[in-house]
Amino acid sequence: MNPNAPLAAERALRGSAPHDLPAALTDVLRTHCAAVSVELLLADYGLTVLQPVSAPEPADAAVPVAGTPEGRAFGAQEPFAEATAGGRVRLHLPVSVRGDRIGVLSVTLPAKPSPEEVRDLAEIAEILGHHLLVADRDTDRFLRARRRDRLTLAAEVQWELLPGRACARPEYALGAHLEPAYDIHGDHFDWSASERDLTLTVTNGMGQGIEAALLTSLTVNALRNARRAGIPLADQAALADQAVYARYRGEQYVSVLLMRFDLATGAVEVVDAGSPRVYRLRGSTVEAIDFEAQLPLGMFEDTPYVPQRFEVASGDRLLVVSDGVYETASPTGESYGERALARAMLATRLLPAADVPRAVLGELPGHRVLPEAADDALAMCLDWR
Repeated sequence: MNPNAPLAAERALRGSAPHDLPAALTDVLRTHCAAVSVELLLADYGLTVLQPVSAPEPADAAVPVAGTPEGRAFGAQEPFAEATAGGRVRLHLPVSVRGDRIGVLSVTLPAKPSPEEVRDLAEIAEILGHHLLVADRDTDRFLRARRRDRLTLAAEVQWELLPGRACARPEYALGAHLEPAYDIHGDHFDWSASERDLTLTVTNGMGQGIEAALLTSLTVNALRNARRAGIPLADQAALADQAVYARYRGEQYVSVLLMRFDLATGAVEVVDAGSPRVYRLRGSTVEAIDFEAQLPLGMFEDTPYVPQRFEVASGDRLLVVSDGVYETASPTGESYGERALARAMLATRLLPAADVPRAVLGELPGHRVLPEAADDALAMCLDWR
């Protein structure tokens, strides 16, 4: 294997047309790494399967995340090798960007690679991840390859608003997920980090379908506009409240939880304007973090918002959930509630933050009355380091 392969891959991907990234990378891996075959698989919106980009219908050739070598590399975020016929080795490499998991690059090699070669191939997969994010601005090829089913128009609007589904820095690891992935309505999450702080937003809008998505879109962009102006957290809520009220005059409103974390101290400033709830796992103890409830955004004109405060310590895990999680009813009428969430947090405490939201949401179908969800369900997990 040529030690200059990562540099050659970077140059080839940078010079490639956005839709042609897989072909450009395949040429590099065959030339510099003697690769027999190369396949790029992307995670679908529900994070249940990995879909090959090269397939005419990616969903028809999907590989399950659970119980497969490709899924093992995706879940563990570590290279995984499997022996194939003729002494060849198929190496599965996670494709991710700053903790946001995109898919898996599977490379078949003529022989078992050395640790150094695995390291170089893992670097190439990471380089590919960065180029895929940029390519999505100019081509639909990779977005289409991620779709196991057709998105509703409301879901299309919501997914375009999301920042990603995971991110990580030395101070924290973060993951979030929405269900049902292909038919979401008004739930949304957002985050932004600077050198000093991390801001998280969880939004739960009224209604269903495109009207709920448009309401959420207005709210999220109003909050982003205020945040990017550098104003205090409570004022961000107040300005978004004015924007929603000006459009809907109180007929529609949005529940929002805003949190800003000081990366140096763990001090947290909070504006709780509605239904999203926060639970903390510290050691083996799960507790709800209660705040003074304030009015949802857009319910009344010129609502004042007052920030509240608490602190996180190293090792804390926070789970934020929407009402589509904790209000899910069982056949006996019992809500999913705090006891079930505590059990779920304890059961998933060894999982990385990126895996926790989907694991928690995966418990809901076994609890609720109806086979299909009656509301969006959102979960966000933050590990404080």
